Amino acid sequence: MPGEKIAVVTGASSGIGEAIARLLAEKGWRCVLVARREDRLRAVADEIGAEVELCDVGDRDAVEAMATRILERHPEIHLLVNNAGMPARGTFLAVDPETIRRVIEVNYLGGVWCTRALMPGLEAAVASGAGAHVVNLVSVAGTTAFAPAGAYAAAKHAQLAFSRSLAAALRGSGIAVHAVLPGFVETEGFPQKGVLKSRLLGRFVIQPPRVAEAVIHAVEKGKREVTVPWFPYRIISIMQVLTPGLIARFSGMSDYRSGAV
Repeated sequence: MPGEKIAVVTGASSGIGEAIARLLAEKGWRCVLVARREDRLRAVADEIGAEVELCDVGDRDAVEAMATRILERHPEIHLLVNNAGMPARGTFLAVDPETIRRVIEVNYLGGVWCTRALMPGLEAAVASGAGAHVVNLVSVAGTTAFAPAGAYAAAKHAQLAFSRSLAAALRGSGIAVHAVLPGFVETEGFPQKGVLKSRLLGRFVIQPPRVAEAVIHAVEKGKREVTVPWFPYRIISIMQVLTPGLIARFSGMSDYRSGAV
């Protein structure tokens, strides 16, 4: 419909992506939900009046086909939320090599492929005077090396670099790029309270709706990067820069419970 604000949200079948989609729908956005699990995705879509696109964002050909279908229905895309992600617990020496490859494809390259494929829609939104936004759900792991999830942290570091580079490349274009960096979030794929050994870290686990609120805040207030919650994660990110040895020691002492994958 004319005047509709169109948002594409990846990884929207559960967790943070679902929470973002629900909040956007409450605020009047027309959402296109992207994920691999059709049953879960359709259940969420039916509840909030959204559209469904089944896609593995780590598959570039699949992403391009998905983008073509979306752009046929919605020539203008006002918001792209690159949220799809997967866990990868284990050090670089212990984690399965296939997991290392897969987490790079999904957590980093998935956002790259989606942004490139949907760029015509974002540009069309700007041309119509509506403006457009790209939100990358990074993680505090994008700023802090966490040894017990080495491959995950590396993928998130790459995703943050992508987000910052994209923001610089699109400066002045009318397409705003935002990075939202949550700390530990309790979701189906990331059941933090059940797998973290550290009681201290467990105290700072948050729920998906809080991250969804941070996404909306970033878009509405034009925030380039948002850490949620600010304490203690922003301080940890700063300490990574100033005292990398101390953070490395703390990271080496932290771990997940035995059997966590």
